[in-house]
Amino acid sequence: MSDIEKVIKDKKTDLNPVWIMRQAGRYLPEFRKIRKENTDFIKLCLNSSLAAEITLQPLKRFNLDAAIIFSDILILPYGLKQHVEFKKNIGPILGDLNIDQLSKITENDFTDRVDPVYKAINLVKNNELTENKSTIGFVGAPWTLLVYILNKQSPKIKLEKSFFINHFLIEQTLKIIVKFLKIHIKNQINNGAEIIQIFDSWAGLLEDKDLDFYIYNPTYSLVEFTKSLDVPVICFPRGIKDYKKYCEIIKPDAICIDYEVDPIKIEKEINIPVQGGMHPKILLTDRENLKKETIKYLDIFKDHPYIFNLGHGVLPETDPNMMDYLVKTVKNY
Repeated sequence: MSDIEKVIKDKKTDLNPVWIMRQAGRYLPEFRKIRKENTDFIKLCLNSSLAAEITLQPLKRFNLDAAIIFSDILILPYGLKQHVEFKKNIGPILGDLNIDQLSKITENDFTDRVDPVYKAINLVKNNELTENKSTIGFVGAPWTLLVYILNKQSPKIKLEKSFFINHFLIEQTLKIIVKFLKIHIKNQINNGAEIIQIFDSWAGLLEDKDLDFYIYNPTYSLVEFTKSLDVPVICFPRGIKDYKKYCEIIKPDAICIDYEVDPIKIEKEINIPVQGGMHPKILLTDRENLKKETIKYLDIFKDHPYIFNLGHGVLPETDPNMMDYLVKTVKNY
């Protein structure tokens, strides 16, 4: 059992496992080299050998406790035959949604389209670099995927005012998203994923009155499904205002916190294992500050089951030497 699993399953507090969201990616020169030669991002995610190679790049450099598969939450709409492309300096752009076509997609159709992701997980799981480390699979949460599928672009640019009007379309689409997320989770686990993380990147967009329908109910269904396969699940509801209530309702095995929450409050209020919290921008400062901030989180959670991570993904302009220093600081704590 890896240290991360010991923290999650056995509630160990004397270990300091560390992995970082987006640890495989744009801040590493070896990744940028591959990316330069592979301009279509979705195609890159669907190239099993390259996706596995990218996933393992940070493990060759740093003493991390997990490999998280190099993929994207938008593999789901791609698997549902919605057009997905990533435009430089804009982000993801999705095609029109045809709910009738969506309703006709079978489990086999979906699995065939995204099968290279599962092959990549298998390659990672069976690589010597991941021995005694966790192999993490992931999905986007139903709400966040609904936003991308219906809004067709990042809500950072804008969330259409008409978004909530067609309730029937929303209800049908959410049902389909949940159904295929379960298939996607099961396939990842069958190919070697030992932990699943659910990313709800846009949880912070909703008002309290809408949380039951869009976040609590569908995410709870996914968490229960993952647990039924005997695999722990970490939830990351970025921007959610009440982490305590979220944990009480959804009951994940561990909760990943963003950098806008007070870690002291989290430590007092939440009794399940905690992951993350530190601002990715700390890695852009200096070693002294990085050490101080890293130790701050480790001190707060020293008697609480805790996995060191950031409160969001590592930034592209991060110096890999700072990442190395961060990992060593955690390991030497």
